[in-house]
Amino acid sequence: MISLPLWTWIVFYILVFIMLWIDLKMFGKKGQHEVNVKEALQMTGVWIGVSLVFCLGIYLLYPVAPHEKAMEFLAGYLIEKSLSMDNLFVFLMLFSFFGIERKYQHEVLFWGIFGALVLRSVFIFAGAAMVENFEWVLGLFGLFLLYTGSKMFAHDNDQTSDPSKNIIVRWFKRFFPVTDQMHGDKFFVKETTSAGKIRRLATPLFITLLVIETTDVAFAVDSIPAVFSVSRDPFIVLTSNIFAILGLRALYFALAAVAKYFTYLKYGLGIILIFVGVKMLLAMNEYINAIGNFFGLKLNMPHIEVPTAWSLLIIFGILVLSMGLSVLVTRRK
Repeated sequence: MISLPLWTWIVFYILVFIMLWIDLKMFGKKGQHEVNVKEALQMTGVWIGVSLVFCLGIYLLYPVAPHEKAMEFLAGYLIEKSLSMDNLFVFLMLFSFFGIERKYQHEVLFWGIFGALVLRSVFIFAGAAMVENFEWVLGLFGLFLLYTGSKMFAHDNDQTSDPSKNIIVRWFKRFFPVTDQMHGDKFFVKETTSAGKIRRLATPLFITLLVIETTDVAFAVDSIPAVFSVSRDPFIVLTSNIFAILGLRALYFALAAVAKYFTYLKYGLGIILIFVGVKMLLAMNEYINAIGNFFGLKLNMPHIEVPTAWSLLIIFGILVLSMGLSVLVTRRK
């Protein structure tokens, strides 16, 4: 595993926070601006462009195997970006459930992405440490991805759980008062009780943010192991993951208007998860053969490495085909 100097990580995080601040400003004034599809598409293009520039920087400046690392970054970015699209449809349902107006949604998404950056950084560093010390963990990641990928084919879009019953939300309401009334773009408001005391209440906007943060943890459990299938370099895994979710807010507003067209996208994402799960297991032949020997089976499974370039093409092809099929079938209907 490549060990980059500490200043590299510090500079990267400083750049990320600067870009987040610029993104917030470019979407207009806080709580007073409704993001339209044109703006969202423009910002999505900007974020993709920034990610490609960073990838070029890896190609030109990375200390070891820069060409391979750039390909790994692109593959990881594409995996995370494609899986994030499924997350956006969940966010769309949450905003509808809690009655959050479109002009306030970008505020929730901004802080949701900020929280996701922190949580995913912790997950990736922990995952990288596990993989470095216990390589067989990748086999467990592969099996888990096979399971989650197959679940996408069994999932019914009509079966949605009640977000207000989220365990974190229920725990929060036990210790903090909550109001059912919206108060503009405020997460918390003050209220004077009948006894003359002032207390703070959380608004539906904050409850929505709380649910988004907790659901992102579940999404990260799928996406982070998937990125480890194309790279074991923590810097590549982290940067590809973060650049993919940095543009998530803009992508949400771009997809929200055309969500009905992507009915078959989940099947494409399921195939992608199964593919990366199989890719992981193919590289774990030594451990699989050892398990077979333990049970008296001579598997003699060969070591198969799927080149990063092929992984990139396969993932991109599956994503394009599933989206294209979705649009074609929906238009015919």
